[in-house]
Amino acid sequence: MSGFFEEVKRRKVYRVAVGYAIAAGGIIQVASAVFPAWELPAWSLRLVIVLLLLGFPIALILAWAYDVTPQGIRATEPVPSVPLQRRGRRNFLILLGIGVLVSAVAGFFVLPRAMARKLDKSVAVLPFENLSDDKENAFFADGIQDDILTNLAKIGDLKVISRTSVMGYRGKASSVRDIGKALGVSAILEGSVRTDRKNNRVRVNVQLINAENDQHLWAEDYDRDLTDVFAIQTDLAQKIAGELQAKLSPTEKAQLTRKPTENGEAYLAYLQARNLFVPQDLAKLKQSVQLYERAIALDPQFALALARLSHVESWIYHTYEASGTRRTRPRQLAEKSLALQPDLPEAHLALGYCYYYGDLDYDRALAEFKIAQNGLPNDAEVLLSLGAIQRRQAKWAESTANFEKAAAINPKDVWVLQNLGINYMAVRNYEAAEKTFDRGLKIAPTEMGLHAMKAQLAIAWKGDVNAWAQGLMQVPAGFDPEGMVSEARIGLLFYQRKFPDALALLQKLPGDTIHGENGTHTPKMMLEGICYYFMGEKDKARAAFEQAREFVEKQVREAPTDATLHGRLGMINAGLHRKEDAIREGERAAELMPESKDALAGPEITVGFAQIYVWTGESDKALALIEHSLNSPAGITVQVLKLDPVWDPLRNDARFQALLEKYGAKT
Repeated sequence: MSGFFEEVKRRKVYRVAVGYAIAAGGIIQVASAVFPAWELPAWSLRLVIVLLLLGFPIALILAWAYDVTPQGIRATEPVPSVPLQRRGRRNFLILLGIGVLVSAVAGFFVLPRAMARKLDKSVAVLPFENLSDDKENAFFADGIQDDILTNLAKIGDLKVISRTSVMGYRGKASSVRDIGKALGVSAILEGSVRTDRKNNRVRVNVQLINAENDQHLWAEDYDRDLTDVFAIQTDLAQKIAGELQAKLSPTEKAQLTRKPTENGEAYLAYLQARNLFVPQDLAKLKQSVQLYERAIALDPQFALALARLSHVESWIYHTYEASGTRRTRPRQLAEKSLALQPDLPEAHLALGYCYYYGDLDYDRALAEFKIAQNGLPNDAEVLLSLGAIQRRQAKWAESTANFEKAAAINPKDVWVLQNLGINYMAVRNYEAAEKTFDRGLKIAPTEMGLHAMKAQLAIAWKGDVNAWAQGLMQVPAGFDPEGMVSEARIGLLFYQRKFPDALALLQKLPGDTIHGENGTHTPKMMLEGICYYFMGEKDKARAAFEQAREFVEKQVREAPTDATLHGRLGMINAGLHRKEDAIREGERAAELMPESKDALAGPEITVGFAQIYVWTGESDKALALIEHSLNSPAGITVQVLKLDPVWDPLRNDARFQALLEKYGAKT
């Protein structure tokens, strides 16, 4: 062996080995810094390292066999003291073995580090386990998780999965790899919380895990006073960003270190209030309002609580109680929040909702949402709000792009997917709409809203009412919030022209109204009048329409700027043969909600006005609006015109049939 090492030295193999190691190390360092900046795939760095390791023994063999001389590269002259055949075979095997061994040892240390560096800048924070003796403190564990997510959402260089998409993994035995693959992230944060309210202590245990190989990147234990929980959240956000090599701007650092309140009891009330924000449950929303009010009473300077309360109040106004006081209070709360903290993104988001829901002022709403996005670049709710406004402004491509981004960071939220699918439907990209609704139904097979949208898609696209019927079969027996399911059943019966069945169902329902479009409540007597109209019972139809007119006129007096109510009143007057009154209400609806103002709701008003013209005998004007709608995003389709009985007065009009043929061929 001594002769072998002398020969290695003579052939300058040592020099090549050292030079190769230095060069390879430099290449790895440059690649690990440059590849992420170029957004190259994660495997590219590992491939470079593997190729360099494989090249090391090859470089040694080449150094042994050849030498660089002034005359060029030449085969190294052998030492004549050892027979050539024996010497070549033995030395080759020794040198190859040394090269492979060195590469293997280097790979053992280098590749794990490369695996750690390969993490892209994406993370999901799973629901924290509540280890407290008092199980009612579960809201505190959820609150810490939610606040960590909010902090991470402020970092523009990260992709952060929204809370809705991770809550489904609470208590499930899914592997980290499966979760990472399903959510599209490279890192998972798990944690547990134990609170001791009596001694004002909290213990938080967290661990960050590589979602690809299930390796722990780091773990941390915090044992602090309850009032120090903000410091825990800030520290965690900064450590996660550091591990994923996400850059923090000075503004983002300042946002992460800001405490929302110094009052521990106010913060606890705030966490409970956030936990009760359930958009579909008015009772819980009102409990949330009470808890936010308690938090603000304990700390009047609690700007974040004011902003969140404004948001809840806006949603209640928009969805449940459109009264004057409900409209003004959210604005007061948002403006107070901004007066306390002018750069608070949640306050700008809340003010945007005031302009959106309360004033229908889409330009000012969009401006506020964009300010909110600057502070919360990874917040799916902000992206959803931007998309909702942009489609009303006819910015369909921008709107769809924001919904798609929201779906990427909130992939398990069916509400996001439903809105994305509505966009695809509006621009008549029916294949994409179907795939999006199906994607949502895989997540929530019994979600009524998705079944309803898929039914609408099937009718608009193919004139197929079976999907509507199948969707209604998914609804549990007895489930009929605000008559929404009954309204869907009645709509299906109308399309099937089973008017006696629709009337029988209507007459069984309690109350005077059922849930209608755009959050309004349709008077039952209006729908009964339509049933009687198509059944040929004119006197009963007139009596029902008269009662409905009285009811809707009262609604209009209470909400004189509601275009949907004016359109509804116009249709009732048309059923009563009050032609001038009907057309006047249709014109008022179109004036309040023109397509130029709202590209999503405006087309519905246009179609409603066309129906009024049909029922008042103004066929020319009706046909003009129908053709316009057939050419507009969010407009009517040929299949709906064929199925909906409301268009029956035009069935024998050659111009109507020509439109069906012309646009049916385009479809």
